[in-house]
Amino acid sequence: MHSENNSRMIPFLSGLICGVAIGAGVALLLAPASGKKARKRLQQVAGDLKGLATDQWDEVADDVRDRVAEVLSGARKRPK
Repeated sequence: MHSENNSRMIPFLSGLICGVAIGAGVALLLAPASGKKARKRLQQVAGDLKGLATDQWDEVADDVRDRVAEVLSGARKRPK
């Protein structure tokens, strides 16, 4: 059951991050501001989203690494 929840979490987080990025970009493009200010805000939001995505990716990578280690450990302990 725990594995099913984790396997659903990765696509959900990916979709969430993409949705936030698209929504933020559209909001900034439609917001009344000068081109220079809008570009600066867009760069800031993009940097924040990049940091968020990097953090999420690192968490997923750590989780996958841990699970692979568990599987390998279990396979080595299995009697032949």
